[in-house]
Amino acid sequence: MALRSLIINPGSTSTKIGVFDDEEQILDKTLRHSTEEINQYDSIYAQKDFRKKLVLDALGEEHIDLKSLNFIVGRGGLLRPIPGGTYRVTDKLEEDLKKGVQGQHASNLGGILAREIGDSLGIPAYIVDPVVVDELEPVARISGIPEVERVSIDHPLNQKAMARRWAKTVGKTYQDIDVIVVHMGGGTSIGAHKHGKMADVYAAYNGDGAFSPERANGVPALGLVKLCFSGKFTEAEMKKKIIGGGGFNAYLGTNDMREVEKMVQDGNEKAALVRDAFIYQIVKNIGALSAAVFAGKVDQIILTGGIAYDDYVTAEITKKVSFLAPVTVYKGEAELLALAQGGLRVELGEEKAQEY
Repeated sequence: MALRSLIINPGSTSTKIGVFDDEEQILDKTLRHSTEEINQYDSIYAQKDFRKKLVLDALGEEHIDLKSLNFIVGRGGLLRPIPGGTYRVTDKLEEDLKKGVQGQHASNLGGILAREIGDSLGIPAYIVDPVVVDELEPVARISGIPEVERVSIDHPLNQKAMARRWAKTVGKTYQDIDVIVVHMGGGTSIGAHKHGKMADVYAAYNGDGAFSPERANGVPALGLVKLCFSGKFTEAEMKKKIIGGGGFNAYLGTNDMREVEKMVQDGNEKAALVRDAFIYQIVKNIGALSAAVFAGKVDQIILTGGIAYDDYVTAEITKKVSFLAPVTVYKGEAELLALAQGGLRVELGEEKAQEY
């Protein structure tokens, strides 16, 4: 008999929910929240009851019997750095989600809502591969400034899910493979997955690696310092330049790759240059990880995320890196499924729940 799960993935202006019977999705729904609705609340945690009611109402409207659920999985938030895996939402984990020990983000509500609904039904609640998964090898943590350690805050959920997906196609497990996974979305991250661990990564959140539609990432340090002390920008404005207002937004005024491609087709040479620079930087990052982590012995390079729908981008990256390893493209992301699969692996006894 199939195990039924409820998946809750809160974002800044929406809450995505899914219901799965094993790995078969029977409900996929996005509950959107207006700026006016969100602005009523003075903190992320204060939105909890508002979002919970929307989730329960939506399940009722879709005639999903809550008593049919076997477990619940929420999107993991900004917890302390932890290894990858599936974690049962304990009191300590829930408390750190409430505090936002590494920051406040709507994803912090995922585990909180899963725990609250799960407790009311007497079923377990989990989170899976939150953004704070940090499995870097010690040598990868050294930045050059002792006060600034390299850390990993990026896209482990989708990266690990796509690595597992490819491993399955060749009859292997995630722990058996050495792959490089490139997640290309609003933020871009490029991870070296070495026998089941993200040994190194160009992280999406901390200003590292290739720029993306919304993020500046690897900016020359002295130039950035000069800008910070120019007196022209506040700390908040500088952070916005790096996260949210950087990358394609800064150069072209859009974070939509489809609009960038339209600009290129209309003859916009600047748009073509910025798009090609994005590809160039990703290729540099892939090459660096291939050499430094794997000494060139990579099983597969995997391209994923929303920008993987752009055939020009994926074709150009493939052309430049296929001499390192074969390339597989998985268009888009499957975060709801990845969350369901993580909970399912624990419920089926394929792996143990991690302790936070």
